[in-house]
Amino acid sequence: MDLAGTFGLQGAKMIRSPVFIVGSERSGTTVLRLMLDHHPKVALFFEFEFAVDLISPDGVFPSLELYHDYLSTDRVFQSAHVEVDPRLDYCNLVDSFLGQKRARDGKEVVGATVHRNFDRLPYVWPDARFIHILRDGRDVARSVVPMGWAGNAWRGAQWWIDAERMWERMRGLLEASRWIDVRYEELIGDSRGTLSRVCEFIGVDFDEAIYEYAKTSSYPLPDPTKVFQWRTKSPPRELRLLEGRIGDMLTQRGYELSGVAPAKVGRLFRRWLMLHSRLVCALFRVKRYGLPLYLADFLARRLPFTGYRKRLRLRTNAIDREHLR
Repeated sequence: MDLAGTFGLQGAKMIRSPVFIVGSERSGTTVLRLMLDHHPKVALFFEFEFAVDLISPDGVFPSLELYHDYLSTDRVFQSAHVEVDPRLDYCNLVDSFLGQKRARDGKEVVGATVHRNFDRLPYVWPDARFIHILRDGRDVARSVVPMGWAGNAWRGAQWWIDAERMWERMRGLLEASRWIDVRYEELIGDSRGTLSRVCEFIGVDFDEAIYEYAKTSSYPLPDPTKVFQWRTKSPPRELRLLEGRIGDMLTQRGYELSGVAPAKVGRLFRRWLMLHSRLVCALFRVKRYGLPLYLADFLARRLPFTGYRKRLRLRTNAIDREHLR
């Protein structure tokens, strides 16, 4: 399939074939990015959703005015230390962010991590390459809860479901040479073998410098005891709910089920699980931001006070940065 025709043409001076790590949050994308970013020839941005979040599903780019305004309060972008060139159109602007990363690091290969809306990346980079990382959905679901994104593992599974379904759809449009699947469990259990395969895909030789990430981040060296944590940390009730929801998707991806009877979630119970998740997330935000700021932010999201909403967003961003790992 002609992706250039499907997704549009790239600018003549744009980066031709960047490398993107895609997959669900809490699936190992960060540790893989850190590993590859320490390779002498590879420079990888952290979360790069700000490059695609405002692109419509059918590939319509946002106005530059809207996009510049969006970037002014996006926490991740504010931490990226890249400059906005007002002379550039949308495609060349987001591409320039990768270019600045590559120039700053002085490396050959450049790319980024994208967790959501990564199916829109080819609208900007038709020849992009993709490393899809997959982790057991039960570990992803339980890992989402402490982040405050979901109040229970059943709801937390949505992050994994959305990413995996998006990758299924997207992969069908890509040439086989343009993507590679990596299992988190193999990345941790056989890191050298898995990373050698990834490096070959990228077009660079494996380098021991990859493991230097453990000296410059809070992420430790690969520890095989840290995989499949659901086996010891997920209670039977949680497993029944999770496998009732994602059991088929797990087996399709080669993961064995626990053996517990999967739970069926009816409409009323589903509503309760959603409500419970919202309440737990609200309490999480109250604890993190304090009740006054939480209430002000809650109201500002529902009122047309743009300037006030921006100021509150910057305050919550500052607090969130203090809790980053």
